[in-house]
Amino acid sequence: MPGRAKGGLLAQTASVLFAALLTLLPLPALAQSKPDVERQFQRWIASDLGPEARKAGISDKTLKAAFDGIKLNWSLPDLVPPGSKPPKQQDQSQAEFSSPGAYFNENRLQTLGLAGRGLAGTYAAGLKKIEAAYGVPGEIIIAVWGRESGFGKAKLPYSAIEVLATKAFMSTRKPMFREELIAALTMIERGDVSAATMKGSWAGALGQPQFMPTSYLKYAVDFDKDGHPDIWNSVPDTLASIANYLKHEGWQAGRDWGFEVSIPENVSCAQEGPDLAKPISAWASTGITRISGKAFPASEIKSQGMMLLPAGRNGPEFIVTPNFYVLKEYNNSDLYALFIGNLADRIAHGGGPFQAKWGDVGKMLRSDVLAMQKALVAKGYDVGNVDGLPGFKTRRSLGDWQAKAGISPTCYPDASLKAKLR
Repeated sequence: MPGRAKGGLLAQTASVLFAALLTLLPLPALAQSKPDVERQFQRWIASDLGPEARKAGISDKTLKAAFDGIKLNWSLPDLVPPGSKPPKQQDQSQAEFSSPGAYFNENRLQTLGLAGRGLAGTYAAGLKKIEAAYGVPGEIIIAVWGRESGFGKAKLPYSAIEVLATKAFMSTRKPMFREELIAALTMIERGDVSAATMKGSWAGALGQPQFMPTSYLKYAVDFDKDGHPDIWNSVPDTLASIANYLKHEGWQAGRDWGFEVSIPENVSCAQEGPDLAKPISAWASTGITRISGKAFPASEIKSQGMMLLPAGRNGPEFIVTPNFYVLKEYNNSDLYALFIGNLADRIAHGGGPFQAKWGDVGKMLRSDVLAMQKALVAKGYDVGNVDGLPGFKTRRSLGDWQAKAGISPTCYPDASLKAKLR
């Protein structure tokens, strides 16, 4: 979902159910009981959030309507109630950062691809106009729509105000959700949507494209010209809003998203990332070929491409274009952007799964990956965000360290490396 919180609505069910089970357990070392925290929450709305909202142009009428009957939602994940501390160990519970093999479930992709092809035909005329206006291919737009909300069929069970207020009050990312809450109140103040009908996901993402409120204010489009952008009920507004988002994040019209490739063993896996881009012809000159056996398109060969190994040497390998990283702006996950690219290829060309198989990776605790990142930083490596998520800078740093340590580079963290990397 665009706007910094991650994950399409359909991918979130498992983590929400897990979080709901956690609510049955006693709160960890809370200084206050739940009723005490609820009272503190109401005071926070009145004396802390309220004044900031008024400075942002939110009226008392809107504030009263928005928070009428709102209480903390204790079933949400990622909560840190007053008096408690975040867990020291975290698993990779969010789908976009967990086991790749499960993420690319073939039955699901086939179902979405088949439905997406049908909808691409149904909305062909509108998609043609949208592509002309924003430069984003229809199959990419349809793929995002399908991934985020099952083409608008996924239920949106949560009050967005309740979710955003709960997380702004007691989550690990309070400042971010506070900003999103003010943006949601601005939407209500403008008359775009009422508090009662502002429904979203457990992370506060809204409507069929799963926009965070700040993204709605920046990118939502009234493509059907009925007077306001409606990403809950209007398909034209939904599709155009997705395209507008991608355009403003840098989508390059006329370029593909990327290609599955075979990278020879003698080519270092520690070369991935958008900051190591070079012409696709240069990658091809090292012996990198498309796994399909086809040549790289003539229109792409002189343009910039980047190596991508989301599972290191333990899975499919890619040369991607800058458009891949635009898809990551929608949801900052390599697997998410690959899912969109693969689904778009199925919609446009009847494509199938990636040919290489995903290895048994993505199961380490975030805290263990975090420890490995800290060890690499201590050795002088740039691993990007030290957050327990193995992004491209972590992967390539690990690969470089493995080569220098006399270990065959895999460019991906695994348990066998923990003791060696000290």
